[in-house]
Amino acid sequence: MSPEHATPHVFDATADSFEAQVLDRSLQVPVLVDFWAEWCGPCKTLGPILEKLAAEYNGAFVLAKIDVDREQQLAGAFQIRSIPTVILVKDGQPVDGFPGVVPEGQLREFLAGHGIAPADAPADAEADAEAEPVAPADPHAEVQRLRRESEAAPDDDGLKLDLAVALLATGVTDEAGRLLDALPANLATDDRALRAHAALGFAALLRDAPQAPVLEAAIASDPGDLRARHLLGAHHMVAGRHEAALKEFMEMLRHDRGFDNGLPRKALIEAFRVIDDGDLVSRYRRQMSSLLLS
Repeated sequence: MSPEHATPHVFDATADSFEAQVLDRSLQVPVLVDFWAEWCGPCKTLGPILEKLAAEYNGAFVLAKIDVDREQQLAGAFQIRSIPTVILVKDGQPVDGFPGVVPEGQLREFLAGHGIAPADAPADAEADAEAEPVAPADPHAEVQRLRRESEAAPDDDGLKLDLAVALLATGVTDEAGRLLDALPANLATDDRALRAHAALGFAALLRDAPQAPVLEAAIASDPGDLRARHLLGAHHMVAGRHEAALKEFMEMLRHDRGFDNGLPRKALIEAFRVIDDGDLVSRYRRQMSSLLLS
């Protein structure tokens, strides 16, 4: 794809930009990766269809174009054997794909199968993001304020989501979970709701888990005890020791990236959803990418 054809939803990806433009971005929006080459006739058939759909879907997914001749490292990392090949990346990992040229209708079915539908203009979403309140310094006071407001407006589901998030910040996971489970569909997919569910997932792991010192002793005895590392990382996440948690999950990835059906990478992705320290997440995203592409 030549630069003059680039759009907000279609772009060229390189090894240098892959982490930020594809892996990091896929945490927010699905990324369709098109492996192609200038000399490839079928690529010239499929490429314009993909670009057309990217424009039509208006940011519901973005299209990353990778020239396999220029980006042989990326093509090797994805084990591309023929082109065109399309890979769908969501939540920082490849989830599906196909080789060759497929009709536009089949492409739409492929996208729909992953919950991707044409989006409206993003103006409203941007306005909502700008309007999102900044969390106060005292989470307990925020819980009390939101309880009063929610009691005064019991049909306001947005207040219930705000209360669930505030409850999580104080460690009240059971009530937060009940509130999140009762949210209507439009709020259940809100970014804050998804982050809250991820945080609840770490808390749920610890219901019958050993205490942190027991797990630390198990790891000291056997550094390859990845189950203990996973639970210790969950302890750190719930306690707010985010970097300590990421270190445990990264060690899992170094030992065995395929452990328990890819649990190390899944744990890192879930942690990234919860942690709001952009610099910390970016640093460990780079480490994860380096391991996965090595």
